[in-house]
Amino acid sequence: MRIVERPYDEADRRALINAGLHPVLARVYAARRIHSAAELEDDVQRLLPPASLARCEEAAVLLADAIAAKKKLLIVADYDADGATACAVGVRALRAMGAFVDYLVPNRFELGYGLTPELVDIAAERKPDLLITVDNGIASVEGVERANALGIATLITDHHLPGAALPRAACIVNPNQPGCGFASKSIAGVGVMFYVMLALRAELRKRGAFKSSTEPNLAALTDLVALGTVADVVPLDANNRILVAEGVKRIRAGRSQPGIDALLRAAGRAPAQAGGFDLGFVVGPRLNAAGRLADMSLGIECLATDDAARAANCAQELDRLNRERRRIEAEMLEQARAAADAIADAPGAAVAFYDSQWHPGVVGILASRLRERLHRPVICFARANNGELRGSGRSIPGFHLRDCLDLVAKRAPGLIVRFGGHAQAAGLTLREADLSGFRDNFAKAAEDTMPREALTRTVETDGALEPQQVSLGLAQLLEARVWGPGFPPPLFCDTFALESQRVVGDKHPKLQLVKDGRRLQAMRFNALDPLPARFRAAYRLSVNEYNGLQTVQVNVEHVEAP
Repeated sequence: MRIVERPYDEADRRALINAGLHPVLARVYAARRIHSAAELEDDVQRLLPPASLARCEEAAVLLADAIAAKKKLLIVADYDADGATACAVGVRALRAMGAFVDYLVPNRFELGYGLTPELVDIAAERKPDLLITVDNGIASVEGVERANALGIATLITDHHLPGAALPRAACIVNPNQPGCGFASKSIAGVGVMFYVMLALRAELRKRGAFKSSTEPNLAALTDLVALGTVADVVPLDANNRILVAEGVKRIRAGRSQPGIDALLRAAGRAPAQAGGFDLGFVVGPRLNAAGRLADMSLGIECLATDDAARAANCAQELDRLNRERRRIEAEMLEQARAAADAIADAPGAAVAFYDSQWHPGVVGILASRLRERLHRPVICFARANNGELRGSGRSIPGFHLRDCLDLVAKRAPGLIVRFGGHAQAAGLTLREADLSGFRDNFAKAAEDTMPREALTRTVETDGALEPQQVSLGLAQLLEARVWGPGFPPPLFCDTFALESQRVVGDKHPKLQLVKDGRRLQAMRFNALDPLPARFRAAYRLSVNEYNGLQTVQVNVEHVEAP
């Protein structure tokens, strides 16, 4: 492992300092290609306009006509946090605008992902006039054909990359479809649905629908947008940062949906201090646990209800499911470690794992853990129905996983039953008999397309801090900002002398470090290997609170190999 420093433009750093930013924060932002303080403003007025999202206004007309005709709308959701929040945004906003709307979420173990023909048949039992997909649908060519055959119109809202053919839906809103000039290509599925709701409100306003009623406050849904955006690990471009910042403000101000508030409290987190970390690593996993182990309808109910008691009950059950998910994950990871250790030093740019006993709802998390361990793209498979395997993959920086699967599909037609996803995460289905052939083709495609530098494990940091800069004030300042994928939280690097260390909680060394004569309290989580007397490390600053007293803490995350 190599620890490196992010480059930055000195002119940008000086411009940010001159605008009043803390010198360390100015350096951090300059390294993230921020040129002026204006780019950091999170006013919702700076959001990209809905009109710039292709066919968004067309979708608004379709929905407004459906509301006027009192048609039955049915939202078809995905079973992850992005899909659940997008569904909750749609249900809340559409009902507030007078629509008759319900939702349906597929059981991942029986029907798989997206608007499949089988799911359309189930949806048809409710006799909807319009199906609205959220966070899925762009690849559902067969499902939309089935809906068309049944006389059911379809509105697709999605953000995933399209395949060679688009579904013949009544309308498709997706920033990644051909011809869409929307600047935020990394918007999450919940963000797309939020934009459609903004356009619908504008269309209804134009029609005079709110002359005798109050317009719905869609800003009240930004906590859901923030949760789905962070939990889906999409890059935080300027538009996404505004959406997340606005949502976090609402949560901290005590104005979040009852379900988000209940999920935070179930995890022992105070909503008033909530941030991006809490959305991504506290609330998101508990919401996802429903889709992984049970039925995401529970998660959607938690987010869609206005009954605080009902939300609290849902949150407690989601918390229980998350504990169960962690237990299953730990068992699966233990099983996979031996196989991972056996190939850790072997050649091969990418690897696929399978065990007939693995839980299909947890293979994505397992792939993520193994990816971190091996620093290679990893796909983990679990057994599905009808002799098929379902896989979930995670990639490393610099390697586009979905494009690699597309190459495999082109080189070996018919080998992959179906696939989809992003650069860093993808899913696919195989016939069990084709696993060996897929492994060979996947490894070869990765080897042919993997940039050489991608396989070198590097940790990018924001450089060193002066001893006086390691302060509670700076830690609080950093924690108050919005960080995430594509806009990573600050990570610093320094060389320390180790004065003492002791293990707390069975596996977390508590360290006392010395730098330039100053003693610093530090933690190194989940790492029991001994440290040398002097070492170079990448670390974060955090706020440690104990008995009401806040202090700065150094969290050592990576130690450079000697």
